[in-house]
Amino acid sequence: MNKTIIIVLAVILVLVGLLYWGRQVQNPLLDSVGAGNVSESIMASENFYDFGQISMKDGNVEKVFTVTNASETSVLIEKLTTSCMCTVAFFGAESGEKGPFGMPGHSGVVPRLNEIIASGESRNVRVVFDPNAHGPAGVGPISRVVYLEGKDGILELGFKAMVTP
Repeated sequence: MNKTIIIVLAVILVLVGLLYWGRQVQNPLLDSVGAGNVSESIMASENFYDFGQISMKDGNVEKVFTVTNASETSVLIEKLTTSCMCTVAFFGAESGEKGPFGMPGHSGVVPRLNEIIASGESRNVRVVFDPNAHGPAGVGPISRVVYLEGKDGILELGFKAMVTP
């Protein structure tokens, strides 16, 4: 009887600990949406956009961010990924727009971007959010991040919205 009580209490403590830890892990992403520029070379004219209230019935919304290489040398952007499968990004390349780039682990492998941005050059990153991707449970406040990754760091481009039916 005493062993059973001890085991049940231990299981409860482990579950409470996991729930607390899970809450702590999720909050930094939401707090840092659009927190911006970790990279020293690539800068964005704006790192965060608020779509305001958007309706599921109106379909996809998009935002174009402009990124610029502020360094003295060319910079290789190796990867472009998103924080959720409801968001895809496209990169304005010299040969035309590349993409879509999405969330790693969903819809197969996200291809590598491998685009060089020359010193002083600017490129567009078009971000498309599908408010219907999560179905009826997807209403309410959302926040997402798009990541441009290179050897010198990560540039975060974030957005938020209030999704209505």
